[in-house]
Amino acid sequence: MLIAKPGLADPSRLIRLWESSVRATHGFLDEDDIVRLRVMIHDQYFDAVDLYCAEDENGNITGFIGIAEGRIEMLFVDPQWMGQGIGRALVEYAISRHNITDVDVNEQNPDAAGFYRHLGFVDFARSENDGEGNPFPILHMRLGR
Repeated sequence: MLIAKPGLADPSRLIRLWESSVRATHGFLDEDDIVRLRVMIHDQYFDAVDLYCAEDENGNITGFIGIAEGRIEMLFVDPQWMGQGIGRALVEYAISRHNITDVDVNEQNPDAAGFYRHLGFVDFARSENDGEGNPFPILHMRLGR
């Protein structure tokens, strides 16, 4: 597996991967939420983070991570590749190469919270709403090892 910055032609590929991953893991979002978030991810969030993609031997993007200021801001894995170490590799890359320590996780996505706990993150705070003010509780986690 190769982890590298995405190419200039990759934003549309990343949006498709983001959407399929969200549909597989974020059952608490309705269709309007996904449509609204897709626009925000593409138009605002991708530019606000350093993106790194995991690629297979054929150059297919299997997952990506966005980091900023010592935090994981986004992590999404293609549903076909979930459970095969892509997310772990991206998080370990972010920890070892970029010294990340924090991540926020939707409380309504317990698999993601469990994933981060398994990698050594611990809850240190909770917010009732997400960063956009939506009623999606957020767990604030910090690397505890």
